[in-house]
Amino acid sequence: MEEKKDNIQIMVADERHVPLAETILDTIEAAAKVRGTGIARRSTEYVKQKMLEGKVIIAMDGDEFAGFCYIESWSNKKFVANSGLIVVEKYRGHGLAKRIKTKSFQVSRERFPDAKLFGLTTGLAVMKINSELGYRPVPFSELTDDEAFWKGCSTCVNYDILQRTNRRMCLCTGMLYDPEEHKNDEVKK
Repeated sequence: MEEKKDNIQIMVADERHVPLAETILDTIEAAAKVRGTGIARRSTEYVKQKMLEGKVIIAMDGDEFAGFCYIESWSNKKFVANSGLIVVEKYRGHGLAKRIKTKSFQVSRERFPDAKLFGLTTGLAVMKINSELGYRPVPFSELTDDEAFWKGCSTCVNYDILQRTNRRMCLCTGMLYDPEEHKNDEVKK
């Protein structure tokens, strides 16, 4: 199912989008440099695999890449992260990040209804979007203890902080959506 507003379509990526993997990663890295923040770099193959697994939300303006987010499960699907949220600079300021994140949230809730959703971010805009979706800031101890997830942070420029604090804190804010805390909300809907 695609969401369409203006000419931008937000959808679950598939094999048609695989050629965009390197462009996506370059866009994420360039944005992190401009903001002066760290980012865990993923490989092109990793992003391509996520696309083929139906775990990428992509925004397209015709044939042009406009935004991205991917979904990954951890700790035997008890935790799900929506990561790598990026909007191409010329599409920023129009609510596209929120639309991508909302779609990623919806797909994650459908595929992993009992999982806790989480993310790490240094961006105030992402924190605001997450809060609107029902996430709350949490200490890292409430996030997954899956070593593979934390190993992914090793490519971030701030990884030394995470190591020095024994994974208790970093420059990122951990945010968590626990479906147990929102059962009454869902019943009301």
